[in-house]
Amino acid sequence: MLNRTSRYVIRVLGMLATEPQRRRRVEELAAATGIPRNYLSKLLNRLRKLGVVESVRGWGGGFVLRTGALELTIGEVLEQLEGEPLVDRECAFGLPECDPDNPCPLHQRWERARNELEALLAETRVGDLARG
Repeated sequence: MLNRTSRYVIRVLGMLATEPQRRRRVEELAAATGIPRNYLSKLLNRLRKLGVVESVRGWGGGFVLRTGALELTIGEVLEQLEGEPLVDRECAFGLPECDPDNPCPLHQRWERARNELEALLAETRVGDLARG
């Protein structure tokens, strides 16, 4: 229901949230999260531009959560980053016309699952990712 970028954002934010003041190098984050290094580097730079993380260059440098980032919801971060609906709204069966008037066999349950995921993203803060 979430695209790969969104899943990667959740992984890396969870990793950064475990020790919010600790700077982490891209290589360390990539190894710990299983996200390809080049993809992660681009993703972290996008998060930096949004003000979610900051980067420090040089020896002892790396990426760290910005002040206040622990209070952001995952939904807020993903909406800023993706700029599109967070949860896929397509029919589970791939039908072009699936709505309450023309539902597929899974329509109501699928809609309920999407709504629950959207609510979870809206209420889960970055800091919650460190607590599990």
